[in-house]
Amino acid sequence: QVQLVESGGGLVQPGGSLRLSCAASGSIFSIYAMGWYRQAPGKERELVASITSGGATNYADSVKGRFTISRDNAKNTVYLQMNSLKPEDTAVYYCNADLRVALTITREYWGQGTQVTVSS
Repeated sequence: QVQLVESGGGLVQPGGSLRLSCAASGSIFSIYAMGWYRQAPGKERELVASITSGGATNYADSVKGRFTISRDNAKNTVYLQMNSLKPEDTAVYYCNADLRVALTITREYWGQGTQVTVSS
């Protein structure tokens, strides 16, 4: 069974740092774009950052200069390094990936979500 498993969320004070990880497992032919989304209470889910299989990155304006997305293709893992965290970064963070799971089948997968809370 193909799945994305996230880890690394938690409670951190403003100005602190956290690193999220998301590993893809199961029968996977290849992984295309990977990314992180977040959803705060009462708000829509929004893109935080994405990275292509070639390493090109894209960030939401609100996190540019503070967050860094990276991936380890050998480990089928994507990371989100979050620095200078602010209370408004508080949300459930979801991993997202486009996975080729069969010769002619590519699907979008989501992780279960990990809570990030920034508070003093």
